[in-house]
Amino acid sequence: MACLLETPIRMSVLSEVTASSRHYVDRLFDPDPQKVLQGVIDMKNAVIGNNKQKANLIVLGAVPRLLYLLQQETSSTELKTECAVVLGSLAMGTENNVKSLLDCHIIPALLQGLLSPDLKFIEACLRCLRTIFTSPVTPEELLYTDATVIPHLMALLSRSRYTQEYICQIFSHCCKGPDHQTILFNHGAVQNIAHLLTSLSYKVRMQALKCFSVLAFENPQVSMTLVNVLVDGELLPQIFVKMLQRDKPIEMQLTSAKCLTYMCRAGAIRTDDNCIVLKTLPCLVRMCSKERLLEERVEGAETLAYLIEPDVELQRIASITDHLIAMLADYFKYPSSVSAITDIKRLDHDLKHAHELRQAAFKLYASLGANDEDIRKKIIETENMMDRIVTGLSESSVKVRLAAVRCLHSLSRSVQQLRTSFQDHAVWKPLMKVLQNAPDEILVVASSMLCNLLLEFSPSKEPILESGAVELLCGLTQSENPALRVNGIWALMNMAFQAEQKIKADILRSLSTEQLFRLLSDSDLNVLMKTLGLLRNLLSTRPHIDKIMSTHGKQIMQAVTLILEGEHNIEVKEQTLCILANIADGTTAKDLIMTNDDILQKIKYYMGKDGTAAVPGMMGVPLGTCEHPTSLFKEVQEPASFDSFYLHKSPWTAGSCFAKAV
Repeated sequence: MACLLETPIRMSVLSEVTASSRHYVDRLFDPDPQKVLQGVIDMKNAVIGNNKQKANLIVLGAVPRLLYLLQQETSSTELKTECAVVLGSLAMGTENNVKSLLDCHIIPALLQGLLSPDLKFIEACLRCLRTIFTSPVTPEELLYTDATVIPHLMALLSRSRYTQEYICQIFSHCCKGPDHQTILFNHGAVQNIAHLLTSLSYKVRMQALKCFSVLAFENPQVSMTLVNVLVDGELLPQIFVKMLQRDKPIEMQLTSAKCLTYMCRAGAIRTDDNCIVLKTLPCLVRMCSKERLLEERVEGAETLAYLIEPDVELQRIASITDHLIAMLADYFKYPSSVSAITDIKRLDHDLKHAHELRQAAFKLYASLGANDEDIRKKIIETENMMDRIVTGLSESSVKVRLAAVRCLHSLSRSVQQLRTSFQDHAVWKPLMKVLQNAPDEILVVASSMLCNLLLEFSPSKEPILESGAVELLCGLTQSENPALRVNGIWALMNMAFQAEQKIKADILRSLSTEQLFRLLSDSDLNVLMKTLGLLRNLLSTRPHIDKIMSTHGKQIMQAVTLILEGEHNIEVKEQTLCILANIADGTTAKDLIMTNDDILQKIKYYMGKDGTAAVPGMMGVPLGTCEHPTSLFKEVQEPASFDSFYLHKSPWTAGSCFAKAV
């Protein structure tokens, strides 16, 4: 009975609430234009800072009527302007308010209003559009639906400082990828916005700066253009450097540092340029200080991580700047028991977002330790560092877990740490849990790290094998995600290196010859190369070669023939010939070559190729098996070289770690 009575009570309360707001809506339908104008003005005053009133007016149908008045030719410019102001105020309420406005097709109506000759009305429409487009529920594509909108907005930039501020803010929030960057760039965004950096209005300068940061993000074309743009006789990079100075607002320093960082990463500025080494990097390190606000520390650390990630020298400079490695340890202690924050709202906000600090610290540690062994050692020796990373692997936030795995992966490139710290903290246990049930973005990095833990000198290899890693990795080779297939087969390749016969048999049984053929036919070259590497490692040690070829010889010879007859590059053919060299080293396995005229003819053909090594063991010179070494470092970005030792290293992925350019 209580449930039955509850609905009428709620309806009654709603009726009373909406009744108190109804007269505002009723006045919009008055036949007297002056009374309508006054009604809109009164409505504007009623909704300011009152989310409940905004919601009531939306429920009562105020939005369609306001949009009708805004678009009517008979409406006065003053009435249209006031309608745009009220709609903008309604948009400043909740996300549901914005959704309601979008459902009423507010954007086309406001864009149409920009064609008016009246500046005040244009500014009101732009202000409302700015509020709507900066809402997370508004699709950015709505700005690009009509091809005439962007050039018209560019033309409006010169009308007033308000049009400059609002339009730049709209651009910076609606530029979310290379397609958007290209559209804005092709319509003269760089030329039209550059001079705004010297505006007398701080807000205009800031919004122009943010525009350049999103335009330059991972965009070489825009970045190379920005380097050569002159504003009042100064190059843009010089203007950005001036905005980095300590006497400038923190927001300006950070955004300028982002612009220079993105231009550097896009190849427009050298990593050893003074504006990067002496200005941008120190500025970003300053942002990591505990004196800065939480969001500033997060943004500073993440931008610095992105800046130094590909450059060893920048990593070394950053690691010794202002005790950065120790400074980042404070990110895990925030907020401290005795917090300096006296603002309760700020403290509540920071408690809810403290996980973002941990995420940023993991990212920066990962970049710092990407290449230098001494830096990795300093990071691991930071108090409770390994414990913090292990804890991060099980955090509820997917982003923190991903950052923790990336950090661990970066540190796992150290032979010494694999043998000591990683073993002391049994890192493989939480990692295996992560691999059991995680989104692909985490699986890719976690499986990359597993490749390193399965190297022959890693103490973790044995317990990982005992925990069912073979089945897990064979499962990854069947993934639709190419990166997961590569990592799955790469880890199996490492596992098979100098392995016992039982492990090799388990791999072949779990993988199956059918899947092996599919991998050898994979369109991804990395998958093919790692599969050939796996075969080389399986076919090593004479007794192992004979045993494997006695049970799988026919299928393996078919695979070899398939590769040698296919349209493959020289590296692929070379690895295939190395597999034949290993087979030739077998006592009985070599008969599979000697009795195969087709294979012998192919070997003869490749012996005649300039600079191509034939199969050593077949020429009466027993050089031993040609096992695929998988022991030390190898950059993923470079072509696979099976003559050097390596560890698995994955590059940053900007769309997952640095999704936002601003």
